[in-house]
Amino acid sequence: MRRVPLPLLLLLFLFVPAGCTSPPDGKPPADRWRPEPGLAWQWQLSGKLDPAVDVPVYDIDGFDHPKSAVDDLHRRGRKVICYLSTGAWEDFRPDAAKFPKSVLGRGNGWDGERWLDIRRTDILEPLMAERIDMCRAKGFDAVEPDNMDAYANPTGFPITATDQLRYNRLIARLAHDRGLAVGLKNDLDQIPQLVGDFDFAVNEQCAQYDECERLTPFISAGKAVFHVEYELTTDEFCPGVRRLKLSSMLKKYELGVWRQPC
Repeated sequence: MRRVPLPLLLLLFLFVPAGCTSPPDGKPPADRWRPEPGLAWQWQLSGKLDPAVDVPVYDIDGFDHPKSAVDDLHRRGRKVICYLSTGAWEDFRPDAAKFPKSVLGRGNGWDGERWLDIRRTDILEPLMAERIDMCRAKGFDAVEPDNMDAYANPTGFPITATDQLRYNRLIARLAHDRGLAVGLKNDLDQIPQLVGDFDFAVNEQCAQYDECERLTPFISAGKAVFHVEYELTTDEFCPGVRRLKLSSMLKKYELGVWRQPC
């Protein structure tokens, strides 16, 4: 290896921009949480938070809960995932007015939500960085970015699979730069390209649509797959997902407290 002269090393040290030598929170990337297959979890996005479910992982809304709620879950021995929508605009969020109309597409099927033009990273990157900064400030261990498969939906924009890969990797980098783990939400077609960029997966209804085998690259890489079904019974899907080592449970669509784990 060629040696760099000492004076040049000193110049490099003096002129490297502040913040480029370490992540924003000062933690090396190796310190972030890395959930392993088989962890039980609770996913609650509506209703009053019940912190007493005896599981090691909670996934809760990042906007709706204060730092004190995250701290309480930590005292109970839980890791806590910060749910955010990174691919769709929600008119009920406190930062909704920061999104220009030019990046708002068609509705995504949920009241008050519209797809985002994820090609416009010049606009969306700082907005998503602010959201992930919020997760970090509240003490979350990880981020669950939702609506990460715009290219496969009628968004109103000509979004390609390449656009989606670029955007999903951007979100992963924003989380990792802040010392947070990050999960790939659904987007099954791009798992082979993205499994190395994400620390775990979150999936809805892979058993109902006979797609759970497609999540095995995460399991093979030693990364958890947090999975829910809504319409099947546990007798119908639990035997198969146990064999695959998914972290699975039955939930209702409103994602309240109720759960029936495998």
